[in-house]
Amino acid sequence: MIIAACGLARATGQSRRLRGGDDGSASLEFVVLGVLLLVPLAYLLISVFAVQSAAYGVSAASREAGRAYVQAPVGSVPGERAYAAAMVALQDHGIELAPEQLTIICSADPCLTPGAAVSIRVDVLVSLPWVPKVFGEAPATVAVHGQHTAVVDRFVPGSGA
Repeated sequence: MIIAACGLARATGQSRRLRGGDDGSASLEFVVLGVLLLVPLAYLLISVFAVQSAAYGVSAASREAGRAYVQAPVGSVPGERAYAAAMVALQDHGIELAPEQLTIICSADPCLTPGAAVSIRVDVLVSLPWVPKVFGEAPATVAVHGQHTAVVDRFVPGSGA
């Protein structure tokens, strides 16, 4: 009896109604699931790339600031040279550097004593993309830090070494 009913349904063209009518729903499912899964994944990747770019920029900024500081000629202001070098390195990554984001720590006094170690630290807050600012502040930020230690050359001109 069951076999006969299936055969009757096929013969009359009613087999589609018995299966539930799934025609055309695969493309709709693909679009809905694609939007629900791919949009958050794309945002996550863009956010990770922004933070990684900032990490590379902070690393380069601290390294270049350290080099500029220890290689400052006599009579110049090494802190300003270090800040300028760090600012240029971060601008290559689209990040602005404020003076309070650069910290210089010396192992000797004065800082440019031959053989002294100079540590440069750069601290930056990276805003996540497409998150609007609330009250002038970015609510979603990631802190990125970079540190580099440079040694002042032992044979600095005028040091008596």
